[in-house]
Amino acid sequence: MKLRRVVVTGLGAVSPIGNDVPTLWENAVNGVSGAGPITRFDSYLFKTQFACEVKNFDPTACMDRRDTRKVDVDTHYGVASAVEAINDSGLQLEQEDCTRIGVIFGEGIGGLGALEDEVREYARNQENGPRFSPFLITKMISDMTSGVISIRYGLKGPNYVTTSACASSSNAIIDAYDQIRLGRADIIVAGGAEAVICELGVGGFNAMHALSVRNEDPQGASRPFSKSRDGFVIGEGAACLILEEYEHAVARGAKIYAEIAGTGLTADAYHITAPHPEGEGACRVMKMALDEAGLALEDVDYINVHGTSTYAGDIAEAKAIKTLFGEHAYKLNISSTKSMTGHLLGAAGAIEALLTVLTIKNGVVPPTINHADDDNDPEIDYGMNFTFNKAQERNVNVALSNTFGFGGHNASIAFKKVEG
Repeated sequence: MKLRRVVVTGLGAVSPIGNDVPTLWENAVNGVSGAGPITRFDSYLFKTQFACEVKNFDPTACMDRRDTRKVDVDTHYGVASAVEAINDSGLQLEQEDCTRIGVIFGEGIGGLGALEDEVREYARNQENGPRFSPFLITKMISDMTSGVISIRYGLKGPNYVTTSACASSSNAIIDAYDQIRLGRADIIVAGGAEAVICELGVGGFNAMHALSVRNEDPQGASRPFSKSRDGFVIGEGAACLILEEYEHAVARGAKIYAEIAGTGLTADAYHITAPHPEGEGACRVMKMALDEAGLALEDVDYINVHGTSTYAGDIAEAKAIKTLFGEHAYKLNISSTKSMTGHLLGAAGAIEALLTVLTIKNGVVPPTINHADDDNDPEIDYGMNFTFNKAQERNVNVALSNTFGFGGHNASIAFKKVEG
């Protein structure tokens, strides 16, 4: 069986640094942080009082007002990103066989805020008996984003959610890629969404000491690969990529951003939250993606790293890159766009894949912001180019997007430029 080629033909995003792709890209290239004081709830008593929130977002711009009440905020974000991506792709769905078009989205947690609100309301009114919103379940379950997108457009191909913590939407993109190259679909609307900036979300991650507590400097708090890093900055939003079989895209004259050349999936099998200290699983997953793509280590120009700004995670990933690439590690550009967007959890893989694709398309590597020369970690080799603080122009032909999740999940996607 001949495997089919898969390309990216449309992009959409809702993020802490822009509610559409052009704004997101402009702010990422210019090193703009999306962090600020939490507005979703009164965080006065919380250890962390800031986050990377989506700002000035109106769900009724892409959904009927009545429908917005039936699903959680994560679905609002996901639908908006899909609308932009489908419009960007130029697809005329009325001319397509929609049984050959699917939707696969990743979510790490789902409607946590809706669950929190409903439990609080139940606790207030127990004397009246158990009364719940008829939309509690549709707001809470994580597959609703893919379902709503499918219903909106009448897309009848593969439709489901992937959940692997912070690797969730990378798994969604990889599954979509496999569905197309195996011939089960021609087009997949793939991405991820997450919206858990609520008391349960922030409080839970605080309890496990995962979040930065740099409350006096929110915009400087996400500082991947710096010695003074003290945890990730929680973010929210969604991103969507239209994946399409290459010949189908060419036949309809679609613009092509990049091609998915290969993918990798591994497990650390080490710890429920900590990565393998030597980055063993991260090393293998990058090698797997490149082997599947038939690419050499020396072909890689850029890696959009997981780079969460946690102590153990950044060291492990830096070690994995150095171990795998050897001398070529010093010729790569590396950057963590989480330094600007924050960590979108289940949506992280999608938004970072999108930014990786734009890096290839535009020949500009977004920076890793918030690093100072006197803030070097002795366990990290700064001979590698982490693209600190300022974007760099570079012709990028091949790039990797890395995403790792609690539970030891590792995912890597190799993208390459399509000439012509």
